[in-house]
Amino acid sequence: VYLHSGCQIAVSPDTKYFAVDWLGVEVTRATLGIIGMGSIGYKVAQRARAFNMRILYHNRNRRRKEEEEAVGAHYCKKMEDLLQQSDFVMLVVNLTPETHKLIGKKELGLMKPTATLINISRGAVIDQDALVEALQNKVIRAAALDVTYPEPLPRDHPLLKLKNIIITPHIGTATVQAIHLMAEEAIANMLAVLNGQPIPSEVFPK
Repeated sequence: VYLHSGCQIAVSPDTKYFAVDWLGVEVTRATLGIIGMGSIGYKVAQRARAFNMRILYHNRNRRRKEEEEAVGAHYCKKMEDLLQQSDFVMLVVNLTPETHKLIGKKELGLMKPTATLINISRGAVIDQDALVEALQNKVIRAAALDVTYPEPLPRDHPLLKLKNIIITPHIGTATVQAIHLMAEEAIANMLAVLNGQPIPSEVFPK
């Protein structure tokens, strides 16, 4: 949000000077709560450790002790504990009936008023009406969404009118290198099936 609005100030034809009291918040030494500690969530934790962040996570299954220690992550059995303690909450879960609208009015109310909610999973993991209300009423400080429902949002959607949110067009994997890797992985899976071999990236293992 800080970067987005800063860019607008920098390029605006009305800007005559930069305010000296316009301040953002540090991620260094802040608490990051990761909801969903699968392979992607764990990679987020590895990167967050480089910023000396305190890392909390909530997951259906607890990671091995060695994996926790490798990134300095602390397990929260109750998601509520993670929400109450985190400065940044990142959603990295699959969309399932259990995670549909996982974050609603109650969960947003548990978060710090200075916290930021980040969603890189699927849009329907958040109750968007509740998020609009929380951002309007400063229940939380800000949100950053790479995913919404639907995609794109209707042009008159209230989320698009808020200043304390960043929305990007589902571009988390949109790099030349990532697309090449995904294509190679798909080809490897197809060749394995055709050759009667185990599928390297089986979605639903037997």
